[in-house]
Amino acid sequence: RKLFVMEQPTITWFAALTTYFAYGILIFAGHVRDFLRRCCKEPKYAPPPKGMPPLVSDNMDFYNRRLYHRIHDCWNRPVSSCPGAWIDVMERKSVGYGKPLQFTGKTKRCLNLGSYNYLGFGDPDSPTKPAVLKSLQHYSVATSSERSALGTTALHVETEELVARYIGKEASMIFGMGFGTNSTGIPPLIGKGGLILSDDMNHKSIVIGARTSGAKVRVFQHNDVEHLEELIREAIVDGQPKTHRPWTKILIMIEGIYSMEGEMPPLQEIVRLKKKYGCYLFIDEAHSVGAVGPNGRGICDYMQVDPSDVDILMGTFTKSFGAVGGYIAGDKNLINYIRKRSAGSAYSASISPPACQQIISAISIIAGEDGTDLGKTKLRALRENANYFRKRMMELGVHVLGEWDSPVVPVMLYNPAKIPAFSRECYKRNLAVVVVGFPATSLLLSRTRFCISAAHTIEELEDAAQKIDEVCDLVGIRYGSRRQVGRQAH
Repeated sequence: RKLFVMEQPTITWFAALTTYFAYGILIFAGHVRDFLRRCCKEPKYAPPPKGMPPLVSDNMDFYNRRLYHRIHDCWNRPVSSCPGAWIDVMERKSVGYGKPLQFTGKTKRCLNLGSYNYLGFGDPDSPTKPAVLKSLQHYSVATSSERSALGTTALHVETEELVARYIGKEASMIFGMGFGTNSTGIPPLIGKGGLILSDDMNHKSIVIGARTSGAKVRVFQHNDVEHLEELIREAIVDGQPKTHRPWTKILIMIEGIYSMEGEMPPLQEIVRLKKKYGCYLFIDEAHSVGAVGPNGRGICDYMQVDPSDVDILMGTFTKSFGAVGGYIAGDKNLINYIRKRSAGSAYSASISPPACQQIISAISIIAGEDGTDLGKTKLRALRENANYFRKRMMELGVHVLGEWDSPVVPVMLYNPAKIPAFSRECYKRNLAVVVVGFPATSLLLSRTRFCISAAHTIEELEDAAQKIDEVCDLVGIRYGSRRQVGRQAH
């Protein structure tokens, strides 16, 4: 099978220029307003008490007041339903600039294009529901303890064994929080004297975990194998700073699908480098496990790479499995070491037992261990839905990031004024979308990120595409050209 890689669009000079200009106007107008309010000696803008430093950064406070609060209705929209293909969004109204939004008491039925419910296990009629409710009656909601004390039940043990078998590793350890899996699971892997080579687009949780570890961190350009090899060679030749002693270990950290780009790494080439230079490889599969590959086993399954060639496989249960928490999988000795040394095991409450049952039921369905072909059906539906929606977005003439078969479909907005405009116009048309801007992305690369689900139908996605077509004309985000796109998939 041949793997087709999409050519990634780049921002045009006109879009870049107007984006910088728009931010410049916003910042200038914000400082003028702050100056006038200080002249009026409003208490809100009074300096902190004498001898006391400000509690928040002045720059961040300015950003929240003068940029974020102008458009904060586009985020934190409360939902009063399951995260299925359709959701009920609670309506809010503004009662004054910078003040919290107030609920109107009404809800709006919207097509859900933002949740990570890739395989539809978060739907109200999920096939995992009966087993989860049964486990709730037996185990209650929480363990009220950390894993190293009394927070391990029979379901936790079964979940770890099933995850390890599903991923293709000897053992695994589960965590109660996806973000905490990286932030507390990475520090035991490496410390002072070690070197982490991290992709430029890695998730914040990886960044936090890498910095907390005490190891030296160097960043290579996104998916750039040549730059990665250059850094490896320099690290081997130069050794540690000042002493020039050899690094205790070199750990390469990448993601299976990058959450803001929808792109996949050149895994086969990175594995080749890892073997050539004797490095370790860590893959964050938060968005890829359960979502890509013939068997839904993630990026190794998709790229036809033996899981034994990857030292540490990490993932979360919040996407494809419709639960909470995350896991780290590897050799048995490694997992036992992490279990003893990780703060997530010693200090954090263990994952909820009903969530464990949700994971067990979801993986059993995906792997076909339930005796049905429902898992294969869901994987096929997700792939076809994602490719159909990506194709339709490309036909609209917008800048689309990512690759075929990826359920994450980012569409570029660039200009800050188009962030709220796109979100609000989609909301008017009963489309629940996620828009992302600085500081979650770089200043120039604001975007909307669609997350496609197996629970969607082609008719629903086509209706959404037609509505987005109208919004594109209103907002002006056709940075490409309208074209017919042939399906190029794995």
